[in-house]
Amino acid sequence: MEQAIVDRVAQYGPAARARLAPFFAAAAIAYPPERFVLLGFKLERELHLLASGSGRDLTFIRSYPIQGMSGTLGPKLREGDGQVPEGVYTIVYLNPHSVADVSLALSYPSDYDRARAAEDGRDALGGDIMIHGGSMSSGCLAMGDEAAEELFVLAADAGWDGSVVVLSPVDFRTNILPAGYRAPAGWVEDDLYVRLRAELERFPLGPELPGPSLTAGRSRR
Repeated sequence: MEQAIVDRVAQYGPAARARLAPFFAAAAIAYPPERFVLLGFKLERELHLLASGSGRDLTFIRSYPIQGMSGTLGPKLREGDGQVPEGVYTIVYLNPHSVADVSLALSYPSDYDRARAAEDGRDALGGDIMIHGGSMSSGCLAMGDEAAEELFVLAADAGWDGSVVVLSPVDFRTNILPAGYRAPAGWVEDDLYVRLRAELERFPLGPELPGPSLTAGRSRR
């Protein structure tokens, strides 16, 4: 691990682990977990943390409010559009010297993003999409400093190889797309959102989460 990451973990680790401890204890999973997953939902403005370990499969640990997020529902299509990506990503590195405290870099654009862009004739897809501290964002998820520090320390403690980060317009397990929403391209609803629904169904809900909403004016596929 790079020395700068080690230094940041030494700086933030004790307080971050203390804040995380009761959530992991309530889920009966020892810290650090064997694996963790992050699920980000634009409409709900929430980032869910799930983890596995202690002989248990992936379990809901806690939800974080997203403090800052630019753009609207719909995937990121090009550099400078201000959109937060939608898709299934991994954490590719940790940035201990982010301009917004600390950050976790995501694997946008993915192979899927590049393939759809090639079909559409789009280039300059952008990049440097992060989960970071602070409250301002352009295409990233700004989580506030404490939450970003917890996620940074967790990723350093548990390892981020094989991590999964799902970014979705809504939590398709419990909600539906708002009435009037129109996807920017046919493949978005017909392929991307089908994939996201299937991916999200693999993960358990938190105990406080309700069943599917029927108030958004649009039926589920």
